[in-house]
Amino acid sequence: MTVWEQLVGQARAVEALQTAAAGHGMSHAWLFTGPPGSGRSNAAVAFAAALQCDRGPEQAGCGQCHQCHTVLAGSHADVAVIRTQKLSIGVDEVRDLVRRAALSPVGRRWQILVVEDADRLTDQACNALLKAIEEPTDRTVWMLCAPTVDDVLPTIRSRCRLLTLTTPTARDVAAFLERTDGVAPDLAAYAARASQGHIGRARALARDEGTRARRHEVVSLARRVTSLGAAMRAAGELAQVAKDEAEVQTGDLDARERSDLDASYGVVERGRRPREYGPALAALEKGQKTRAKRRHLDVVDRGLMDLVSVYRDAIALASGAPGDLVNEDIRADVEEIVRTSSPEHNLRRIAAIFEAREQMLEFNVPPALALEAMMVALQAPEGSSR
Repeated sequence: MTVWEQLVGQARAVEALQTAAAGHGMSHAWLFTGPPGSGRSNAAVAFAAALQCDRGPEQAGCGQCHQCHTVLAGSHADVAVIRTQKLSIGVDEVRDLVRRAALSPVGRRWQILVVEDADRLTDQACNALLKAIEEPTDRTVWMLCAPTVDDVLPTIRSRCRLLTLTTPTARDVAAFLERTDGVAPDLAAYAARASQGHIGRARALARDEGTRARRHEVVSLARRVTSLGAAMRAAGELAQVAKDEAEVQTGDLDARERSDLDASYGVVERGRRPREYGPALAALEKGQKTRAKRRHLDVVDRGLMDLVSVYRDAIALASGAPGDLVNEDIRADVEEIVRTSSPEHNLRRIAAIFEAREQMLEFNVPPALALEAMMVALQAPEGSSR
């Protein structure tokens, strides 16, 4: 399997990257954009593997050689991937990358630096990165990933070659799940639709029954919000579902990090602790708290997009659009929403959901307050629920 086969539904992007890896249209800086789940960072890592590949330009990205394996495994000496669990990427992290970029590669090809969340760079971090991109070294390649070009400083994006990824189709995602993970066709089709083209989300839905149950609980809220009391309960349920899923995602990692810290300082239960252990533990707990906050917001945001899909299904069904619904498994609920609401009403509901997202992500409004206000706006007429 080549490195390109992990990029689902991105034929044009793959063609451009293969051409560049073969030596045509290569640039010292790249900007990968695309919607969440489209595979921006996967494309960057695949391209990095192709640039380091032992097979040469014609077969770059073979996926079989030592160079490809080490890049994909994250252990290649000349490929650094910066990803953050924090709310932003600070200037100190970028300065470390800039210092690394100034070094000659250990191997005979490129020094490659991949920044997964370029939209989370602070202003100071952007300024530090800009200088490095403006004055590149001969064998250094920068790869930045962000949802859109507008999420990156104009002076940085103007110096990068832009590569835009698209949302893969449900058919492409389902085929990928069947081919790579051995998922049964019916389950693969469900996960592909429900994920709305998000590869990571599709894999989680296909592999974990708990994830599927939590999503079903979220999308079913759209039908049950028929009064002020129901709206308040729905807001609480959505917040709790998001909290539960975030804890599942971070719990094992937190425990593993704590265990590694204890082992590195030789700490055992009820044993004496070195003086340096306290500050290290405090720093770890602070970082885990920040990561938990971000993960919680990410999960809430995903839940809101699942709700949006229900109202989009209702609009599509009301207009007579052909094809399966994203939420085909709750078609009866969607039909009830169509019966009790107009398309204009459902558009206003979608606007209310996006307003809640903006309040939480841009203005730091507590999720509980934003969700309560949103659910009030989503109310359906009394008597529309069974």
